[in-house]
Amino acid sequence: MFYSIKELVEQADLDFQGSVAELMIATEYELTGRKRDEVLRLMTRNLDVMKGSVIMGLDESKSRSGLTGGDAAKLHKYIQSGKALSDYTVLTAAKNAIAVNEYNAKMGLVCATPTAGSAGCLPAVLTSAIEKLELTEKQQLDFLLTAGAFGLVIANNASISGAEGGCQAEVGSAAAMSAAALVLAAGGTAFQASQAICFVIKNMLGLICDPVAGLVEVPCVKRNAMGASYAFIAADMALAGIESKIPVDEVIDAMYQVGTSMPTAFRETAEGGLAATPTGRKLSKEIFGE
Repeated sequence: MFYSIKELVEQADLDFQGSVAELMIATEYELTGRKRDEVLRLMTRNLDVMKGSVIMGLDESKSRSGLTGGDAAKLHKYIQSGKALSDYTVLTAAKNAIAVNEYNAKMGLVCATPTAGSAGCLPAVLTSAIEKLELTEKQQLDFLLTAGAFGLVIANNASISGAEGGCQAEVGSAAAMSAAALVLAAGGTAFQASQAICFVIKNMLGLICDPVAGLVEVPCVKRNAMGASYAFIAADMALAGIESKIPVDEVIDAMYQVGTSMPTAFRETAEGGLAATPTGRKLSKEIFGE
């Protein structure tokens, strides 16, 4: 068992030849008693749900509230036009993130990674990486196990809840987990993966949770798209050999401190930020009445 990212990296390197995925399988057995076959079976189901949510989210229908829907399809068409300014892989990840969160808003089945509100980041990064890196099914499962290992530390030492720590704790954690898994999928080390986590979280510190009308739609859907793009940039920085001046566990501690200091208006209460704008309040009244 590991209680910090530093311990995670050390144990992966010392006992599992650098494989965070294998460390996570061993940890899962220690925590739950689940054996390897069962862990892989459950993770395969998660993988299938993630892939399905990307595909199902690409239609143009609206959510029940009418706030979201159809943007993933718009971005898909834009990518196909050949006019995109951004890299194809990163933009595809952004599209897939929107798709998953739009599907979630339509009451579709998604895999909370680590929450439903941040469910788009990890599937988006993974599906884009599958195409870019030609990942085998085993590598895809390793990706998820790796993300889970790093996410476990973040959840235990900070938070993955917007109600507790703002959106930095939800989309921030999801993007950080995705970045770490992406580094290892691309052939990087566990230490480099930890640096990718630093880059994501340091640049999402203070991100508030301000859902319009209290629904996980605006601005949540587009924040997942941005989180997915963050993951790719952070992974590339780490793979380039760039290191954080602040150790990763201190970065996670800082996220916790920022989250606990954040006013309740900015922690999923829909009382501040975008939810409190004139348009945000108007939309809430249109959906729920006075």
